[in-house]
Amino acid sequence: MYPVSRHRRRLELRELVLGDVAAVHAIYGSATATEHLSFEARTLDQVTQIVARSMASATAEPRTEYALAVVQQGTGDLIGFGRLATDPHQQRGATFGFALRPDTWGIGYGLETVHLLLDLAFEELHLHRVWGARSPLNEASAKTMTAAGMVEEGIIRAHVQKAGQWRDSIVHAILYDEWAARRPT
Repeated sequence: MYPVSRHRRRLELRELVLGDVAAVHAIYGSATATEHLSFEARTLDQVTQIVARSMASATAEPRTEYALAVVQQGTGDLIGFGRLATDPHQQRGATFGFALRPDTWGIGYGLETVHLLLDLAFEELHLHRVWGARSPLNEASAKTMTAAGMVEEGIIRAHVQKAGQWRDSIVHAILYDEWAARRPT
């Protein structure tokens, strides 16, 4: 499926373009924004490569990764990055993740981003299960995923190595039937 374009009240998902590198770097290059992610802040060169790879994967057949810009409706400002990746080891399943620019935190954009990604997963891709992992210290992400109807399933021990230390991850997931029963508008 290409191109992806999904809208909600304040935000939309769209395909990445090379012109997005600086805006993505404002997220992936920020120590604050990446504090709870699985990687350290990225350099501008690394972000350029990520955006280029994401653009190339967008037209792959079959498409297995949806790395998308999260933009404000009206202004078109890129404020986040969302990703769905189908899981070859799980029938009709995918992992997901998202990151927002720190100056946009605390006003519901995270929840709206998760809703957009789940809408894409279940309405367009017809998936059965979507799951994501978070840092145990990322309470904001826990609240966001719970508010979106995702269930905390458990801990993946020593899942991520960051700054030379192993860190656990907490898994949250949602099934199609759960999403459909409470589908947000």
